[in-house]
Formats: sequence, C-alpha cells, structure tokens
Amino acid sequence: MDRRVSVLTKTISSPLPELRPVIYDTIEQIPQAVWDELALRRSEVMSWRFWRVLEAAALNDFRYSHVLFTGPQGEALGLTSFYSVTTDLAIFAPASLRRLLGGIRQVWPGFMKLRMLECGTPITIVSPPLAHLPGVSEAALADASAKLLLRTARAQGQFLIVVRDFEPAAKPWEAFFIRHGFTVSDSLPNTYLDIRWPTPQAYLGAMRSYYRSKLLKFLKRNQAAGVTHELVEEFADLAETLHAQWMTVHESAREFQREVLTPDFYRLLSREMQGRAKVLLFRRHGALAGHALLLQDGEEMRWLYVGREVAEHDGLYLYIAQKVVETAILLGAKRLEMGFTTYPIKQDLGAEIVPTRMALRATNGFINIFVGIGYKLLNKVPNPAPRQIFKQEGQP
Repeated sequence: MDRRVSVLTKTISSPLPELRPVIYDTIEQIPQAVWDELALRRSEVMSWRFWRVLEAAALNDFRYSHVLFTGPQGEALGLTSFYSVTTDLAIFAPASLRRLLGGIRQVWPGFMKLRMLECGTPITIVSPPLAHLPGVSEAALADASAKLLLRTARAQGQFLIVVRDFEPAAKPWEAFFIRHGFTVSDSLPNTYLDIRWPTPQAYLGAMRSYYRSKLLKFLKRNQAAGVTHELVEEFADLAETLHAQWMTVHESAREFQREVLTPDFYRLLSREMQGRAKVLLFRRHGALAGHALLLQDGEEMRWLYVGREVAEHDGLYLYIAQKVVETAILLGAKRLEMGFTTYPIKQDLGAEIVPTRMALRATNGFINIFVGIGYKLLNKVPNPAPRQIFKQEGQP
C-alpha cells in the first residue's frame, strides 16, 4: 500500500496536475479513514464497511478493485471502484428472447455470457459511481477513470467495459465518458418516493381515493390472514433463513437477474453496518413468511431486497411494500429508493420512475462502433407511464 496516501479535508482551490490512480485489490488494503473521507460524501454503499461486506460475502464471481486518485503529495482527492464479473449480454432482454436463450443455454450454458469490467456499485445505484473532494475537476476524474478502465480491461482480456449508473442529475458525466469512445444507453429505471408526510396516516390521506382504497383492501386482507411485521436491526442469526427466502424470489423472477446473494451477505451486513442495515420481518400466524432488507443511507432509505417463504400471488408483496414505505416515514427518511422491477406496484404506492443510463465501451476499436446497436437489439428497457397517485392541492 502507498503509505503517502492521506486524507485531504480542504476544498481544492488551485489547478491540479493529472490525477494519479493508486489501485488496490481489496478494500482491506486501504485505511478506512482515508477511504471514507471521500466515500461518505456520497453514500453508505460506497463506504469502506459496505465494500468489505461485499468482498467477504463472495457474491457471484465478482473480483473487485478500488482506486484512490491522488495529488502531487499523495493526498487522496477522488475514488472509484470497479470489478470484473460474468454478465449476460442480454440482461434486459424481452421475454421472447429470454425463452429462446433459455433453450440454447440448456445445451450451451455460457452462450452470450461473458466476463466484463464494470465501474459502479454492484447491488444498487450511486450516480455517478465516483466521489471526490470539492474543487476537484469532475472532467479530470472521469478522464482518469476512463483511461484506467480501458487499460485494465485490455490487460485482463475483457471484451466490454460498463460504467454504471447515471441518473438525470449526473448527465454531465455522460459527456466525459463519451469523449473516450463510450456509448451511453438506457438501463433499467430506478424508483423513488420522495417522503413529504409526517406520518403514515398523512401519506394515506394524500392519496387519491382509488389508490388509497386499493391499498387498504390489500392491507385488510393480509391482516385478516394473520400477517404481522416487525423491524429488527440484528439479523445475523437469521442469515440462512433470509437467504433462502431471497432465493425463492430470485429463482421465480421473470425480470432482471444478476447478483446471487449468500447467507454471509445477510450475516455480515447485520454485523458491519451497525444499525444502518435493518430487516422488516413478516409473519403469517407467527411463521416467518417474508422479509424486506433496508439500508439507511443518510436521509435516504434504500430498499435493497425482498424475500418470500413461498412464491405465490397472495397480495403479500403489496403489504410488504406498503410497510417499507411506512417504515421509511416513521424513521424520518426524506427519500425512499425502491429499486428496479415490479414497477406497477411501486407506482401504486406513489413511487416515481427515474431513468438511468450507463456508458458502454468495447476494448476493440472496430467492435466498439457496434456496441450501442448490439445492446439495443438484445435488450428492451421498460418505460412505465407516470401515474398520478396523490391528490392535487385543493382536492378532497
């Protein structure tokens, strides 16, 4: 480890030379204070502890690298993380193409799956996936990242580089990567609920009558079926059960699938995140029927995952989602990230669809010309129409 890397807490005011990347194979090689001085300016899911959880949990075949961009005295001015992982080229493919690929993969399991280099956070979104001190040039940081990613991918023999994700507020970053030969394409949209109600009752009262009555019907149905819920902060002892419930949902999913969690992910998240990670447990007549995994990230609550004991259409998912919203309100969150997929249910609860984009680049210059076209042919990204869930001012 470069011992000269240190924390710089002052805003940068003078022009900087080219940023120098210092690369680490594991987050454990980097002093926590140095990393978090930059990472926690952005998000808990970029924090030293969160990366340690991901590394130790051994998800899929992820292989991580972490980068500190340093100044002339070795001071840490910016950071990012990237990883290699085997990914389906048709990860967002329409149902007809998924069925066709499923048949082919009965004979050829690795068809259209390859190991690629991604820059970002592997199980959720931080937009953009870089952090820096105030005053550091974002263009310079993106330039240094793009050059490093291309050099690394070529050295490791990887075909494709993906930088993810860019939500609307991060649009200027897209141009920084485009000038290095990247193509920017649509990714799965995210969902957010801006929380502006002091209580769950005020939230329900703000809904238009159709959506409120629909929600209350499902709430009463689940309550009549003996469904209760409990919020817990220590869930390491339940790791095996929670993982099994998550696998039930994962294996029945018809939409986006990539990361495969492990029991250690739940176990370590509970132990390492010191109360920021929480689980809503749902019981039916006392038996554990499902859960929602949450993470407090500053003023934002992130709904990371959901699990079910049995995959069936019984209205429990809507009950879980409503209790996630209620919990976010009660804990004083200003915003709830509700994640990808199951868009209609999340919209019924008031979530807004937020488009996300990612930057793609092939390491081969000729093939890179066709990356954007190929991605669009293989993948169909949903674009749900907005819904007016809440009453306008002055409506009863």
